[in-house]
Amino acid sequence: MSRNRPVVLCFSGHDPSGGAGFQADIETLVSHHCHAASVITALTEQDTSNVKKLIPQSPSDIVSQAHTVLNDLPVKAFKIGLIGHHETVVALHSVIKNYPEIPVILDPVLAAGGGAALSNQLLITAIIDLLLPYTTVLTPNSQEARKLTGLTDLQECGLSLLDKGCNTVLITGTHESTPAVSNQVFQQQRCVQTSSWPRLPASYHGSGCTLAASIAGLMAHGLNVLAAIDEAQKYTWQTLNAAYQPGRGQHVPDRFCYFNDSRRLPDTTRADENR
Repeated sequence: MSRNRPVVLCFSGHDPSGGAGFQADIETLVSHHCHAASVITALTEQDTSNVKKLIPQSPSDIVSQAHTVLNDLPVKAFKIGLIGHHETVVALHSVIKNYPEIPVILDPVLAAGGGAALSNQLLITAIIDLLLPYTTVLTPNSQEARKLTGLTDLQECGLSLLDKGCNTVLITGTHESTPAVSNQVFQQQRCVQTSSWPRLPASYHGSGCTLAASIAGLMAHGLNVLAAIDEAQKYTWQTLNAAYQPGRGQHVPDRFCYFNDSRRLPDTTRADENR
């Protein structure tokens, strides 16, 4: 792993319990030897069981914070998580449209792991119209893919999301009632990759944040989209397999598990070989 730490700018919510949101992003990116910069999109009142309150932040503050960071740091990837309000979408759009060379990894957080709604149709429409055309990798779970498209079949969901402007779509299958977890990658109007992962017994807080932040970190190091998605799935499954339960609710991924045993992330100093 190179000593150079590429910068990833995260637009994420704040989770007081420390399991999800920008705390999850930071832990993941640190484990990938990246430098995590952050702009908070929303404050929340939540624990490891569910979200109780959502407090969107000022769109003008989000824009000004982002520009201040971008004028100082050489950002290599954008990671977007919890948005929380349609006006925040407008703010994010006004930023990312000016940086077409920076990949955008969007985790469309539409509901909390405990089931609390974190979106409405106005927000979903804004995401589709203003963010998906700029999205390099979209990482919805199966429920989010259906909400974004209004469709049921996941193959149709993936193709529809490509039609809405995404470059690549990774639909995760943890919410499906299948013996194993099946994740599907869509590119160029087809499913280009399906991977199967052993289903783990617990429920997890911050798994989607971990996956999207991992893809962002790996792409910031220079891996191409498919290589980053492949390695991020491996990393995320290992963090879930090593998860712990700090409170009374869901388990939290151990995002430093690679520091604690012989497993390691790929040597990103040789990223050019994956392009």
